[in-house]
Amino acid sequence: MATTQLPAQKENLRRSAEHSRNGEGTIDPAVWQRILSHVRMNHPTLNREWFHQLQPRQLSNGVIQVTVAKAVQLPFCQTQCQQPFTNAAQAVTGRLVAVTFHCDKIQTGGVFSDNDQPVPLNPDYVFENFVTGPCNQLPHAASVAVSDQPGKTYNPLFIHGGVGLGKTHLLQAICQQMLERQSDRRILYLSCDSFINQFINAIQINDMNQFRNRYRHVDMLVIDDIHCLRGRDRTQEEFFHTFNTLYQGHKQIILSADCPPQEIPELEERLVSRFNWGLVARIEKPCYETRVAILQKKARLRGLQLSDDVICYVAGKVENNTRELEGAITKIQGMSTLQGGRIDIDLAKAALGESGAPDKKRITIQQILDAVTKYYNVRLSDLQSKKRHKSIAFPRQVCMFLARRHTRYSLEEIGGYFGGRDHTTVMHAVRTVDSDIKEDTQVAEQLIHLEHQLA
Repeated sequence: MATTQLPAQKENLRRSAEHSRNGEGTIDPAVWQRILSHVRMNHPTLNREWFHQLQPRQLSNGVIQVTVAKAVQLPFCQTQCQQPFTNAAQAVTGRLVAVTFHCDKIQTGGVFSDNDQPVPLNPDYVFENFVTGPCNQLPHAASVAVSDQPGKTYNPLFIHGGVGLGKTHLLQAICQQMLERQSDRRILYLSCDSFINQFINAIQINDMNQFRNRYRHVDMLVIDDIHCLRGRDRTQEEFFHTFNTLYQGHKQIILSADCPPQEIPELEERLVSRFNWGLVARIEKPCYETRVAILQKKARLRGLQLSDDVICYVAGKVENNTRELEGAITKIQGMSTLQGGRIDIDLAKAALGESGAPDKKRITIQQILDAVTKYYNVRLSDLQSKKRHKSIAFPRQVCMFLARRHTRYSLEEIGGYFGGRDHTTVMHAVRTVDSDIKEDTQVAEQLIHLEHQLA
């Protein structure tokens, strides 16, 4: 929508354009504010609360150089913001200019993956943006303590809980807080699968010395999904010695998993014992009040105005985890942008699939079992047996995936329907099917058909 420009604004734009023609100059603060407003209006999901900290440094040779406040914000700005900000600058100034991002704070250390590549942390995943409640007070407090005194307070710190409850947020917040205070620290942050793959590769190329040097000479080791060590004897042996070396050197170790150490199947007792040396903290599903606070925080981070009735509706509708709450906000914001209107309760219902219609019927596990056994031509007794043949195992995994998506049963309860399997098996099944859907169109079509049958 076009806006009427005041004489002063026109003069600012004229000066900015003149600077652009000359190839250098400063950016008028009013012009920069209009660029920010343009980005917020045209890219609402990109907007971040800390955008007001961005400082335009100068206009040189048609390039607006912008300084970010924190080094961790730089990768996000360079990968996600460069083109939207360039488009906004051209629209506001009327000149063929570009926007680049820089940071004056140079870190001598950093967060790296298993191949020594820098890990682009999410600048939103800081302690200030983490909403605490009865479900997560202990892991949050422990994470803050570890970032203050790494290697001294809780070592190791073991955080466990379901998907989307905030484990990754806390892990990255610790890394960012530590680097904020000690920029020369070297942190290794990776998934357990990556550790396993690197170990296997080191054996194959006979390069164990380099592998051990990489993992045992860091200031902090952060490994996500450590439960994936289950059943891998040689990898557990190597991790045991890596753990001991770091622990004895007073280096911080942080681990996350879906369950506490003693519930990880096929994990050596000596590792279970060491994982319990420090603090084991569980993150649970957020209660209603915490979900309301999370929604308020997420909306504020995006510069989104949500009324109390909309927030209360979403908090009551979405119960499982923080990730789903954020997804709900994204849907609402996207629909609001498309319709160009204010966000009210009707729009929220439409975005979340209600549109004023009566609630969808509640799907039961028995209905899922009936649909899957018929579609894949398998027997219920086979799904509940210990058989691992692919013709049985995959339909079983599909059942678990659909039960997790369409019912409110816990992982343990779902596992109980399939021969008393533990919750890590259910979690593995959910991840496997979710990955297959993304990579195999035939699997995706099968799930679409099954969900249509359940609707």
